[in-house]
Amino acid sequence: MDINERELNFQHLVGIIYKVHQELSSNASKAVNVSLTLRNWLIGCYISEYKLCGADRAKYGEQLLTELAKKLNNLSNCNRRQLYRYLRFYRFYPQIVGSLPPQFRKHLPQNVDEQKMGTVSPQIHSSGEILLQNLSYSHIDLLVDIDDGIKRIFYEVECIQSHWSVRELKRQLGSLYYERSGLSLDKKKLYSLISSCAEKKDYKLAIRDPYVFEFLGLKPREVMSESHLEDQLIEKIQEFLLEMGHGFCFESRQKRILIGDEHFFVDLVFYHRILKCHILVELKLESFSHENVGQLNTYVSWFKCNMMDKGDNPPIGILLCTEKNHALAEYALAGMDNKLFVSKYMLQLPKKNEMEKFIEEKIKEIGP
Repeated sequence: MDINERELNFQHLVGIIYKVHQELSSNASKAVNVSLTLRNWLIGCYISEYKLCGADRAKYGEQLLTELAKKLNNLSNCNRRQLYRYLRFYRFYPQIVGSLPPQFRKHLPQNVDEQKMGTVSPQIHSSGEILLQNLSYSHIDLLVDIDDGIKRIFYEVECIQSHWSVRELKRQLGSLYYERSGLSLDKKKLYSLISSCAEKKDYKLAIRDPYVFEFLGLKPREVMSESHLEDQLIEKIQEFLLEMGHGFCFESRQKRILIGDEHFFVDLVFYHRILKCHILVELKLESFSHENVGQLNTYVSWFKCNMMDKGDNPPIGILLCTEKNHALAEYALAGMDNKLFVSKYMLQLPKKNEMEKFIEEKIKEIGP
């Protein structure tokens, strides 16, 4: 829209402001993703060069990443697992070096620039600039899991050409699209079918990526809340449980957990000093469903495997479902069969009717 060639009226003004906002918001999201991707590539670069030329590398040997992760524990996503993935990223995508800003090039180990630029065939690989502008680090994090170079490039190209979201890439990996494409007698038809159903990436949601908001130093609750009502209700429920005085000790809000390669968030996590177990609270702004119970039970099972200490009882899940003028509180026992413990559990936790009444009152106070 060129405002110099047509009369600027109110409708045009609104349209121009929307266009400016959308373009600059998209640019900001891309800039954050590019910075995160470059950071992770550089970390992989430094680790690789240290393994080759580090003066004291023999001292650490196979324990290098473990010891390095301990020293970097205050940096986002620098645990041993991620450091290993950054190393793979660097080795699989050497062409990124050509897109480094000048201020980072001067910090590269000696000769890395020239060596790496000479190893990339432009006929096979996408340029570093194309990768940075079209793939988020979450895309790359999935791609570096692929050992087969041709298969990795296949998905890389599909992501770029079809503008796949991270979820779509994950879905196509799971559906064996590469293998199906190799066996297909009509590859164009298969491509058209896949493209017509594919979920496209949306830079407006990029800031909600767990890698991104940790990189920016944001807390999960600052970016993960689905709505004002949910945020307010979680705040009130947290206060309600703490004020009951039955042993609730607050631990975390929007607790991030990693199951496989996927991140999930538990609304509220408490530790109950009397029951000696974790209590996970999930709020759903919808009617009760078995899917909600399944999700909560997954979280409870993860806590049981990963967070229970010696002397702890199995974790408990509380599912709170809301509807207009109605609330249903469901307790998930997570397979606990100790009758004495269940009796104690029912005594110490708030009664369902208390929870229902509380939620209904707060929904009325907060409004839609």
